[in-house]
Amino acid sequence: MSNSLTHKLQQKLAEREAHGNLRQLKTTAGLIDFCSNDYLGLARSEKLRALIHEYEDKYKYMPMGATGSRLLSGNHTLFEELEATIAQYHHGETALLFNSGYAANVGLLSALPQRGDTIFYDEAIHASIKDGMRLSFAKSYSFKHNNLEDLRRKLNHATGSVFVVVESVYSMDGDKAPLMELVQLCEELSIALIVDEAHAVGLYGPKGEGLTVALGLEDKVFAQVITYGKAMGSHGAAVVGPKVLSDYLINFSRAFIYTTGLPTHALITLQCAYKLLPELEIERQHVKALASRLLEQLNKVKGIRCAPDESVILSVFLEQGDVKKLKELAFYLQQNGFDVRPVLSPTVPQGQERLRVIVHAYNTEEEIEGLVQAIAKGT
Repeated sequence: MSNSLTHKLQQKLAEREAHGNLRQLKTTAGLIDFCSNDYLGLARSEKLRALIHEYEDKYKYMPMGATGSRLLSGNHTLFEELEATIAQYHHGETALLFNSGYAANVGLLSALPQRGDTIFYDEAIHASIKDGMRLSFAKSYSFKHNNLEDLRRKLNHATGSVFVVVESVYSMDGDKAPLMELVQLCEELSIALIVDEAHAVGLYGPKGEGLTVALGLEDKVFAQVITYGKAMGSHGAAVVGPKVLSDYLINFSRAFIYTTGLPTHALITLQCAYKLLPELEIERQHVKALASRLLEQLNKVKGIRCAPDESVILSVFLEQGDVKKLKELAFYLQQNGFDVRPVLSPTVPQGQERLRVIVHAYNTEEEIEGLVQAIAKGT
């Protein structure tokens, strides 16, 4: 049995390698970062590090770990203080912490929709949302990316309570959901709208609250998923929404109930990051200006296409769509000091492979110019 299973696993890996999309862990050192989700540089901020040390001294009486799930020994005042901060910051009634963005999406989508209900989701939605929907036993239907006409057509399949799930900023394409139009549609038909703000928090809104708050839609969105491993430079996630939703998740979300709470250090880091986030308007404007400059310059390079406008997440497509050449280009860029990665199927649909280039507040104009020149030479 063991040999048979091992052979089966090896076959699956060999198939993926033959298609050129075998995933492997790798480390990089000394490369210019055009890869990470640390949009504002908080993960490497010395100011944040110093504030964390100050707070850790204040809370040195607390255990380092939560010691258990929050329904047993794991709950304490730091959780409740942070959740109050999160709810206020993102203009929600309450917030409930989860251990990661993946856990938050799985915990929310597996518990909230029930058998007989219907979920409609953008085809470009994150894998964690798809996994949560599978566990819900609700019916689910995808609609074409950012296409409200297709969504309207699919709504004919709706039964029970109805949910629409989108990302405010899409992690692979970098474009925004049409939230204003989605809100109008969901209000018209009494649909609960759920917005994953993972790649918008920190970058949009007067204080980096996210796109929902930036557009003044917080009272019209049923739940926001706020993720901390991107621009917040930390770890964990929160579901922000009405109190009844938090109460419900505490009772019915298995990803919350059966998980040990976040460690004290993570909670302190998030409190400190929220203190610094309002001060980062210059960084928010700077990274957007750099990204616009990079987009403009890349679209002048022969043989590639770069998109979208007004995003710090850029996709670089080869006009020939050659996956082998795309991987060779990524390797060439890394050899020349730029940490840029190819995004391949099945992460994106076959035929939509691209380089995913992320701009950060700590990147410089010289680095932008260097990357453009390297891409032009490598294509």
